[in-house]
Amino acid sequence: MEIHTIGLNELKEVNQFYAEITANLRIKGVNQWDRFYPNRFVIKADIKKGNLFGIQADKQVVGAVALDTNESKKYRDLLWEDVNGSPLIIHRLAVHPQYQGKGFGKKLLQFAEDYALTNGHTSIRLDVFSDNPGALTMYERAGFQERGIIRFPFRKVPYICFEKILG
Repeated sequence: MEIHTIGLNELKEVNQFYAEITANLRIKGVNQWDRFYPNRFVIKADIKKGNLFGIQADKQVVGAVALDTNESKKYRDLLWEDVNGSPLIIHRLAVHPQYQGKGFGKKLLQFAEDYALTNGHTSIRLDVFSDNPGALTMYERAGFQERGIIRFPFRKVPYICFEKILG
């Protein structure tokens, strides 16, 4: 399974992909995403910038991740290990519910790490909804270290920030 840059021709499919994941998270009691985020404008911006990557199975997008260098201003107050390097930031990593537990998340993380190294980044950073135990476990198993907690408006629980030093 090859990971590819998602194009505008896949916008409708990717919007549906994120909507189905959001609905499934809600069923599980994980109120991480809603109709406001991630929204079609955020997703379209990722695609236009060439920052959204997807993995396909059965001729459909079953996993996606946005990669860029835009970190939240809330990251400034955290104690990062990589203070002088060039971190890559992971956003909106998701695997469709029908394909979870099959290694797709791990493949997307490995892709992000390879992408970071190829593009001269020295670390990877991300934030994870603290009430999403599956995501927290995946990042911890992949060698990410917790660096602190941040809060976003309209979210009842905090996000845990992680970092992985590369090289």
